[in-house]
Amino acid sequence: MPRRPRIIASGVPLHIIQRGNNRQPCFFADEDYQLYLDWLKECARNTGCSIHAYVLMTNHVHLLLTPTQSESAAHLMKQLGQRYVQYINRTYKRSGTLWEGRFRSCIIEQQNYLFICQRYIEMNPVRASMVTYPEEYLWSSYQVNGLGKNSDLVTPHTLYLDLGQNDTERQLAYRELFRNELEPEGVDKIRKATNGNFVLGSDKFAKEISEILGRRVTPGKTGRPRKSKK
Repeated sequence: MPRRPRIIASGVPLHIIQRGNNRQPCFFADEDYQLYLDWLKECARNTGCSIHAYVLMTNHVHLLLTPTQSESAAHLMKQLGQRYVQYINRTYKRSGTLWEGRFRSCIIEQQNYLFICQRYIEMNPVRASMVTYPEEYLWSSYQVNGLGKNSDLVTPHTLYLDLGQNDTERQLAYRELFRNELEPEGVDKIRKATNGNFVLGSDKFAKEISEILGRRVTPGKTGRPRKSKK
């Protein structure tokens, strides 16, 4: 059975998750994390992707980005993945695959879900009980979005820029978004959309994307179709 094409539209934010093969580690030392970020920055520029948020976990990666072209994200992940796998295999004297097949993704209705997705991404280390607060985790964009760390990797989304008149106001407003944990329902919705390659947004947004792409962008109804009565 052929793989279902990704739901990606140019200029629409995209949440990406890529896991280590069999959920095994893909980062082993601080140098690995830093090189991944350095190459992410380079590949994002080469392929026309703006990175808004990220978190590098021990055995998987989350990215929130906006591609300029429909193929930009795929090109980014291919370039980055190949380069990083070569480095890991060479450095740790290993061979074979590092990643679990294709990356998973969902496009996001930015007005209603952009910050929810950013919170989901940057709170990953807290949910995993690796840290108590998101600012304690080094390999996350919260250091940039919430604390103002200098970065030429992260490109603020226009909605982030609208949070305040200057950097200080934006960072304060952004930190306020993290005062409360995400509702379990919201977390589940993000996971289902990303793992299933569907849209994350309202029915109106889903309809608009479906019309643009010319195909279904939400889960189909489960169960067998009912037989019509004669």
